[in-house]
Amino acid sequence: MALQVGDAAPLFSTQLPDGRECNNGMFLGRKLLLYFYPKDNTTGCTSQACGLRDNWEEIQQIGLSVIGVSPDSIRSHISFAEKFSLPFPLISDPDHVIAEAYGAWGEKERCGKKSIGIIRTSFLIDEEGLIEHIFTKVQTARHAVQVLSYLRRKHEYVN
Repeated sequence: MALQVGDAAPLFSTQLPDGRECNNGMFLGRKLLLYFYPKDNTTGCTSQACGLRDNWEEIQQIGLSVIGVSPDSIRSHISFAEKFSLPFPLISDPDHVIAEAYGAWGEKERCGKKSIGIIRTSFLIDEEGLIEHIFTKVQTARHAVQVLSYLRRKHEYVN
């Protein structure tokens, strides 16, 4: 059954590229944007990550943490994050355990061709670890704007 708004966010525990442990319990008390993307250094994924980077000041002002998740290796994540000066961590999920737990792994279609992989999805998790919003129609270049617009409407944050 697919995750719904109000569900408890599935637990995960993994290592960040710098070797530190990362789990969703670390983010209790603040909002977390957990975003799933297919591949480092591709046009759409780069655009999405750089959009979040470019809006980082406002993201920080509202107290939102951000984590990107893809099947790429830790080495790829380190290179990608350094190349584009990404201020948030990227999690390597090569066996797609986290993606499967969130329903972000499965069949997808692009240009009429079906494949299995990451389904670009973002989960806004609230301070109590519950799913507040699910972004399924992610506009890569405008994803940060999508998230910030939602938060402004929902929580009346002021820019």
